[in-house]
Amino acid sequence: MVSANKEMVVYCFDTLVAHYNNEEPPLPAFDEGQHPLFVTWKKVINGGEPRLRGCIGTLEARGIVNGFKDYALTSALRDRRFPPIQAKELPSLECTVSILTNYETARDYLDWEVGKHGIIIEFTDPDYNTRRSATYLPEVAAHEGWTIVEAIDSLIRKAGYRGTITGQLRKSTQLTRYQSTLFTMPYSEYVAYAKTTRGVAPTINGVKP
Repeated sequence: MVSANKEMVVYCFDTLVAHYNNEEPPLPAFDEGQHPLFVTWKKVINGGEPRLRGCIGTLEARGIVNGFKDYALTSALRDRRFPPIQAKELPSLECTVSILTNYETARDYLDWEVGKHGIIIEFTDPDYNTRRSATYLPEVAAHEGWTIVEAIDSLIRKAGYRGTITGQLRKSTQLTRYQSTLFTMPYSEYVAYAKTTRGVAPTINGVKP
């Protein structure tokens, strides 16, 4: 099994830096594979708790080299919840890469563990008779301090449902649980890595180092 690692985060930073410089990123220092994956960007403001700045990925297996290249940019620039990340924000960013594993169909909406499992829910919106779905990565519910039911209710809202959340709606939800490996690195460590391995720090056009 491929695990998330430092080189994958470096490649995501490389990809974003190259985008701002209108260049191609350096070749990745990890091997190709087929896995579901996510890229998460957070921003540290005034030394506080890192705040989500973008998170997008795929629940389907795909080539991880192009996958990380695509989702590094998509999550940074096209997460509809946030304005696009600007080059000047890079020094305040941290990046987390996740590789998803161990997909299992749960018995019901309660059949998972906070902090261990990520969850995918699917359900029929009773107001519009449309299918809705959404996912949270394994670290989300634990970070927010949610119970199982609070996480489910939040995910139902994330899926776009605006009606009353009833016990019957929760019970009608199909839940898939999964696990992940992840690796997180702040921009400062990325710069140090580049200096050590390449002999030069990354530079961004128009941004003071």
